[in-house]
Amino acid sequence: MTVKPEWLRVKAPQWQRVGSVKEILRDLGLNTVCEEASCPNIGECFNAGTATFLIMGPACTRACPYCDIDFEKKPKALDPLEPLNLAEAVRRLNLNHVVITSVNRDDLSDGGASQFVRCIAEIRKFSLKTTIEVLIPDLCGNWDALATILSAKPEVLNHNTETIPRLYRQVRPQGDYGRSLELLQRCKQLTPEIYTKSGLMVGLGETDAEVRQVMTELRQVDCDILTLGQYLQPSPKHLGVQDFIHPTQFDAWRKFGESIGFLQVVSSPLTRSSYHAEQVRDLMDKYPR
Repeated sequence: MTVKPEWLRVKAPQWQRVGSVKEILRDLGLNTVCEEASCPNIGECFNAGTATFLIMGPACTRACPYCDIDFEKKPKALDPLEPLNLAEAVRRLNLNHVVITSVNRDDLSDGGASQFVRCIAEIRKFSLKTTIEVLIPDLCGNWDALATILSAKPEVLNHNTETIPRLYRQVRPQGDYGRSLELLQRCKQLTPEIYTKSGLMVGLGETDAEVRQVMTELRQVDCDILTLGQYLQPSPKHLGVQDFIHPTQFDAWRKFGESIGFLQVVSSPLTRSSYHAEQVRDLMDKYPR
């Protein structure tokens, strides 16, 4: 794999705090995308006592060649205790903001929407002050399933477009760019009070103009929040990095995003979908709904 530039080097985490978070997760039998997807910010987030919970996993029904989540294992039946255990983890970690994501569960008729709802409901029983963000798959375009998730009233609904349309067949072969945009648009139409969010990874061969076009189209469906980060190859069997994007380019995209109306743009080489996600609470204070 290509040698990473200086700006992609991550400080070594303080393992005592990381270990305590992992202990809670293991005790409750929970998965995090931080671990399953080999996130480079795991040390920083775990040290801060935060995590992005991965429900209905860790086995995924899709085989996206950029993603480190396992697709070779057969997905298991939903765990009826998962929502309760997730709520207990939020309580123990004393989280102000929690992110719940999932693997793709195309084997389920509702794509797992009902499990998202159960998790939200359990968290609200024990942690009334915790704001909730759900990072959801495209649900195969099942808009009834989307409505089910929205009925639970998460504060933020996140769905990543991931890459530019030209690279979808290569990067996200079982996804559809238009479907992802439609999901975000429908969310805003059904529940305009919910903040919508999306994310892009760069370094796969896209051009600056193509990135800006996706940003513009996300604003056209009234997406509120955007994250932009560098794609990093998890292993030799995954898609290779085509370019390491310099931090100045990320800053330029941030400024462009703010100029076209995003309420918040988090853009840096190490940014991931849930990186500093708790900052959305400041956004809610500034732009209340």
